[in-house]
Amino acid sequence: MKTKLALLFFSILFAAVAANGQTKPSPKWEELTASDFRDAIALSKGVCILPFGILEKHGPHLPLGTDLLNVRYATLHAVEKEYAVVFPEYYFGQIFEAKHEPGTVAYSRDLQLKLLQETTDEMARNGCKKVLIVNGHGGNESLIPYFAQSQLDKPHDYVVYAIIGERSRPGGPAKKSTGIDYHAGENETANTMVSHPDLVHIDRAKQESGADQGRVKLPEEVYTGIWWYARFPDHYSGDGSVARTELGQWNLDGWVGAIVDALRAIKADDTSLKLQNEFYEKSKHPLDTKQ
Repeated sequence: MKTKLALLFFSILFAAVAANGQTKPSPKWEELTASDFRDAIALSKGVCILPFGILEKHGPHLPLGTDLLNVRYATLHAVEKEYAVVFPEYYFGQIFEAKHEPGTVAYSRDLQLKLLQETTDEMARNGCKKVLIVNGHGGNESLIPYFAQSQLDKPHDYVVYAIIGERSRPGGPAKKSTGIDYHAGENETANTMVSHPDLVHIDRAKQESGADQGRVKLPEEVYTGIWWYARFPDHYSGDGSVARTELGQWNLDGWVGAIVDALRAIKADDTSLKLQNEFYEKSKHPLDTKQ
């Protein structure tokens, strides 16, 4: 009798778990067993996400891994709504402008591109035929598009997609700051107050100035690599002290929504790889391309 009751109990428990959708494998690559990983790739339809952060100073009040922490937060909340496999922490990007600050990890230019290529190649070898890079760091906004464009250099059996900027949405909580807000300022502080509130030291936000120092005077269309240090030598831009969780929640909800929309569009995309392969074939014989 006890055995029958126990079996009935576990049957009911299993049915309840299944009804709640809890049998779905973890979206985190590193948490999956080998067999579960195979199931996860099938469930995701070969769509995998590479959340791209960095390790750098974020003013006097935010953690070094702010970009990494926030992009992982947004990505993992997105895959709750549209399943995909999420690659582990990735922070091997462009951050030369912060090498003078403690805790910054800046890899060489060649290694950044080589490691990113080998990472997406390995993801594809493991069934990720659609790789979505979600950027969480402003310093990568030139690196990632260049990397995506460079995929046309030689044939691949997968497609690289990327979300670089932020989606603009009307409405939302009004900001308290009115000046520049690039790095560790009101928006980024607010986001981290939602994603990792225990790591935000809001009482330290006024210890340094995030004001633009404007130490190099050049025409707007002239670029030089020292521009960021010339303007923000403390690697802080804006005023994080006025941040509120309401703004952060609004920002992150928008980010999550953009990732979800991207995942759904990518899963439905059966054109990019075909065009990519067509391009590769034509690129072998450019003189045959109709003019």
